[in-house]
Amino acid sequence: MVCFDTRTAAVLMRLDRNPFHHGTLGAARSLGRAGVPVHAVIESPAGPAARSRYVSGSHPPPADNELTSVLAALDRVADRLAGPAVLVPMDDAGALAVEQLRPRLHPRFRLPDQPSGLTARVSDKAELARTCRELGIPHPRTLEPADVEEAVAMARSLGLPVVAKWSRPWLLPAGSGLRSTTVVGTPREVRELYGDRARAGSALLLQRLLPPGRGLDWFFHAYCERSGVCGVAGTGRKERSWPDAAGLTAVGVWAPNPAVERLARDLVAALGYRGIVDLDFRLDPATGTYHLLDFNPRPGAQFRLFTDPAGLDVVRALHLDLTGRAVPALARCHGRRFVVENYAALSVLSSPRRRPEAAGAARAAPAARTETAWYAADDPLPALAMARAWLAHAARKGWSAADRLTRLTRFTRR
Repeated sequence: MVCFDTRTAAVLMRLDRNPFHHGTLGAARSLGRAGVPVHAVIESPAGPAARSRYVSGSHPPPADNELTSVLAALDRVADRLAGPAVLVPMDDAGALAVEQLRPRLHPRFRLPDQPSGLTARVSDKAELARTCRELGIPHPRTLEPADVEEAVAMARSLGLPVVAKWSRPWLLPAGSGLRSTTVVGTPREVRELYGDRARAGSALLLQRLLPPGRGLDWFFHAYCERSGVCGVAGTGRKERSWPDAAGLTAVGVWAPNPAVERLARDLVAALGYRGIVDLDFRLDPATGTYHLLDFNPRPGAQFRLFTDPAGLDVVRALHLDLTGRAVPALARCHGRRFVVENYAALSVLSSPRRRPEAAGAARAAPAARTETAWYAADDPLPALAMARAWLAHAARKGWSAADRLTRLTRFTRR
């Protein structure tokens, strides 16, 4: 039986003001059920994650993402704790801030001994593309235009439609309407997006679009210990995503994929990576090659998919390792499913036909457990809070759309 150091609290920090981030709730439940006190630095004490019975304390986020503000917010939390806490950044901005603040966070917080600068290197999409070329890791061809005309020429050379990415998506200003990744299909769209560079705060990259399709998108989650061992690791397949075929995982299944696992393990070993990692891959059906799409140096929102019968997952592995406990190997539970209720509903509405892979997985492992992101019998309040917030969000979007339509109708009648 695994024994946790319940005297050592965990602090979850998310700088993204997204109340629908189910990964934060998953981390709170995972550690809280193990008896670990959980404190969360998130957008609101009234948000869904903060309503969890497993959150011992909800703390206000920094006023902005400047390092001095982040450090002040974490210091306020540390002042209320009895000793050093395990710090778990839940988004890229948080992971990058922690990397830069590492010398000033010690000894109040416990962190994986990550190679200096590695978090920034893998988070920057341009740097990631260069790293993959250097290490021989398959990655979609990615170009960085120097001006708008070169952007159009590069898009045409890659073959429209193409994927447009901002190199440092954590710099996108809130409320700007800019997305970290967009599929653009015409030269006009490329020009318009290139014109947003100043607002975006980083370079625009153009990437060859690997065609989406059923069963082509995979992910790898792991915890890499201080010794470099990644005994807690698994590969999963996206059954549904939102937006459909291109977005976050709405329904995922734990399934074996030796090719993806081999690529992922080779990459993290070559980098000397330590801590929790979430990698996204897509199969190119024309070549049979899996390409790395994203490297996330923190827990993926769907990390709870990879939970074995003893309750072990990457977040628990992190706490065990950083408190000097032995980390057992993860027991493989192929066929286990993870469903994000709100996004799964949108995915079904937009593409109602059941995917064949999902049916096959259900037949192969009829007793495999399905975990929902928001609802849990022992912790129902977050699901209720999410439902209320989701309905309010939908109402605001509907009202905004209706208002725009009314304005347009009045304009055309003049």
